[in-house]
Amino acid sequence: MPSTLELLLTENVDNLGIVGDVVRVRSGYARNYLLPRGLCMAPSEEAIKSLAAKRAEAEKQRLRQQEMRSEMVEKLEGFEVHLERSCNDQGLLYGSVTQKDIADALDEQGFSVRARDVRLAQTIKRLDTYDVLVKFDAELSANIKVWVIPDRELESEDDEREEMEFDNEGNLIEKPKSEPAAAKESEEAAASESPAA
Repeated sequence: MPSTLELLLTENVDNLGIVGDVVRVRSGYARNYLLPRGLCMAPSEEAIKSLAAKRAEAEKQRLRQQEMRSEMVEKLEGFEVHLERSCNDQGLLYGSVTQKDIADALDEQGFSVRARDVRLAQTIKRLDTYDVLVKFDAELSANIKVWVIPDRELESEDDEREEMEFDNEGNLIEKPKSEPAAAKESEEAAASESPAA
């Protein structure tokens, strides 16, 4: 069997072509994916003619989809998405933000985006702001901003230091105990000093 085959597509196949296209593909891809699903056949003049009407409809659909995506790209450019995630106090996430998470968030905002259209330059594993590319095809892409924010208020070392008081030399100053606690301690001390009755 040759390493590549020339086949006629009977259905639209993403990243390959539309119905009626004659394409050259690797034999393994044809044998394991295209042929078992009935997505292609051996090319012939009769087969190409029989698919002409279906191809014209597919062309119209593709043009409509292209127009819709062009409009969406204009709206998407500079769009901001906020994702709340669980993390530790240093801002490291207990998981990572995936392409699907971003696609789902965009879908909730009314943008029909597939996970594979979201292109991540790096793994998102900490709280921060990220520039993310949404690319539908070679000509249609938009940059969005993804804010990964905590799902709770984080405790920082600065907060703890603010609660402590230091003298001029940097030594920790013991704060006086609150009145109720101090009064209770003095009562306990007085009770232990008094002779037993």
